[in-house]
Amino acid sequence: MENKNTRPDKEQEKKQQGSTKRPSGKGGNSLNFGGKKFNVYWIYILIILGILALNLFYSTKDPIETTWQDVQVQMIQQGDIKKLVVVRNSGKVEVYLKDNSLSKYSGKLGQDAEKVNRQGPHFYFTIGSIDAFERQLEDAQKEITISERISPVYEDRPNYFGEIVTWLLPIIILVGVWLFIFKRISKGGAGPGGAGNIFSVGKSKAQLFDKESNIKIDFKDVAGLEEAKVEIMEIVDFLKNPKKYTSLGGKIPKGVLLVGPPGTGKTLLAKAVAGEANVPFFSMSGSDFVEMFVGVGASRVRDLFKQAKEKAPCIVFIDEIDAIGRARGKNVNFSSNDERENTLNQLLTEMDGFASNQGVII
Repeated sequence: MENKNTRPDKEQEKKQQGSTKRPSGKGGNSLNFGGKKFNVYWIYILIILGILALNLFYSTKDPIETTWQDVQVQMIQQGDIKKLVVVRNSGKVEVYLKDNSLSKYSGKLGQDAEKVNRQGPHFYFTIGSIDAFERQLEDAQKEITISERISPVYEDRPNYFGEIVTWLLPIIILVGVWLFIFKRISKGGAGPGGAGNIFSVGKSKAQLFDKESNIKIDFKDVAGLEEAKVEIMEIVDFLKNPKKYTSLGGKIPKGVLLVGPPGTGKTLLAKAVAGEANVPFFSMSGSDFVEMFVGVGASRVRDLFKQAKEKAPCIVFIDEIDAIGRARGKNVNFSSNDERENTLNQLLTEMDGFASNQGVII
């Protein structure tokens, strides 16, 4: 009996919990009406379309272009003009017709003459110069009585939109070009291995190989180099079983320098170490420290050791380190330190400085 009574209560609780759930949506830009989602952006689109429709159907017509000959022969001689406005900064003359004369020009004004703005302007024409227009207007009104003659009104109408565009367009172009270049640099516009993100220019480019990486090379694949293999295998064994050596007072070495002619298997031996060590293995080229920016090499060394300390114990392999190798203090040609020397000093400081790193082998 208790089970029968509790089942409806549980079903009611589930219904109440289901009814109180908020509708899920991405970014909160959708509304839920009766289980149907409605995107809020459609409201903005409908508002914009409504404004455009009102502007299209209820806006007054722009003045129609005509010529001075038509104005002189038809409008001035017949006394249909109420006012002439000379816009000095645009070289245009606007023609305002009398209310009782609008019907005469319904053909030119269009079929919907009732929608024409009765206040005007109704027509306009362009002039070459104001002095020439004044002479032509005076000649055209010689036969008209002085009381019916038209005196033009002069106005200066600043083009705010044009001025804004004139000021903003160069700025927009410069910003657009800057954003385009910045985007190309940030994505590495030179293709794979390009410039990279400009803000991460001081970051390390080391590749990380860990247990999940499929490195199938071990010491069995390295032929010869028996003495070097013995030394390297001791370091690998130290990383695998550190207590075996620390109990005897042994200390982990700071690093190993592989020296030899090209093609003797230095890089292959490093790959074997990565496959045998079962610890994080960072691989980087010495040329990656050298850039056109000053201080990038030292910054990348610091970032490399920062990543290595987070993964310690680990091994850091720097291939072709002679790209930054040089005799320190031998720069007699320049008074300032060389970029390669700064990079090498930072590398030595990280290996055996005050803040020495434990568990990081170079």
